[in-house]
Amino acid sequence: MAEKYKILIVDDEAPTREALLRYLRRNFTVKGAADGAEAIEYIRSEEFDLVLTDLRMPRADGMSVLEAVRGKTPPPLCILLTAYGSISDAVKAVKAGAFDFVAKPIKLEKLDEVISQALASRPPRQTQSQEPEKAAPPLSAAMGKVMELAATVAPSKSTVLLTGESGTGKEVMARRIHDLSGRTGLFVPVHCAALNANLLESELFGHEKGAFTGAESRQRGRFEIAEGGTVFLDEIGEIDAQTQVKLLRVIESRSFERVGGTEPIKTDARLIAATNRDLRKMVAEGTFREDLFYRLSVVNLQLPPLRERREEIPGLAEQFLKEFAADNNREVKGFSPELLETLVNAPWPGNIRELRNTVEFMVVTSTAEELGVGNLPPDFDQNGELQSQGVSPAGALSLEENNFELIKQALKQCNGNRTAAAKLLGISRRTLHRRLAEMELE
Repeated sequence: MAEKYKILIVDDEAPTREALLRYLRRNFTVKGAADGAEAIEYIRSEEFDLVLTDLRMPRADGMSVLEAVRGKTPPPLCILLTAYGSISDAVKAVKAGAFDFVAKPIKLEKLDEVISQALASRPPRQTQSQEPEKAAPPLSAAMGKVMELAATVAPSKSTVLLTGESGTGKEVMARRIHDLSGRTGLFVPVHCAALNANLLESELFGHEKGAFTGAESRQRGRFEIAEGGTVFLDEIGEIDAQTQVKLLRVIESRSFERVGGTEPIKTDARLIAATNRDLRKMVAEGTFREDLFYRLSVVNLQLPPLRERREEIPGLAEQFLKEFAADNNREVKGFSPELLETLVNAPWPGNIRELRNTVEFMVVTSTAEELGVGNLPPDFDQNGELQSQGVSPAGALSLEENNFELIKQALKQCNGNRTAAAKLLGISRRTLHRRLAEMELE
């Protein structure tokens, strides 16, 4: 598997730092530092490919971080984040050895562009980890066949269509295909259902200055940002007819125009799409283009639901437990035999995503070293059984609703103080920020 670049994100503003960690974690191995002093300690003891640091911070500023970076052999690249009023200082930092700077408030398109340019100027690190590689959870026979086919088609340029129920891990599979492909560009995901038709077109293909109201400058689209890499279109069944036509052209001619532009732009981005809808049925109903369907499904990988791969549940649950225990400084060691049996036999209509949320809930709401059936969330009844097909009885709360209510009540009790709310909930402030962002409360 291609090694991920490792990025250190340094910012004393927790919401900004956590947002960048969430955003960049999709493509990179990331670590956060709350100020320059903490960052300098990390830089001295660990290896990073890139340091993304705020300029103005307490204890040690961005220039001190840059000085620590320059003291490493080989030195990681350094990108400064700075408010508009401090751009002159950022320019001085570039002259002192920083790769570039990005002005705040941060525009993700600009950030992607600068990071891509920076990492393109250096090869991946070749150092081997001193720790043994963690063994992946065992796979079922059905999933093993999917993984084998994914590895076979990964080096090709063919489009891949990933199908399956929500929560089966389609984006994880798309990333794996990208990692195995040998492509040197970025993995760039786009969640089509989250954008209306006009925004999606601009997001995919970019736009020229003045193309529409608010287009104050030229912006690159995802196909440009992913040059030499992979564009992953999640929920492809949600795109409108006009975007379908433009996407078909990209596949057939390997070119496109920005919104408001007339100049064709060539692209070498590989396309992977995913959907939980029946595209064949949509083609028959006339809501999805037949020619686009066949272009997308050159290779069709069907991901089986979790109920058909139950032998994977213990390994996945253990993996999630270790992840959330580390994130929240919990001393949770494992599951009781009764709880593990319950998890294996549950229907999991939300598949891996629902299992992951369930384990997170148990880890952050328990102080025990071993989780038992009593730690299960309200979605499970008194017998430890998940409500049928994920539908709660009247008046009951789903797992996500329950998490929402717990956090809302804690914030209300603490008058909006997030540090106090996190302490009250028994979770880290980092986890609270992530949950708020996921529930669109930020």
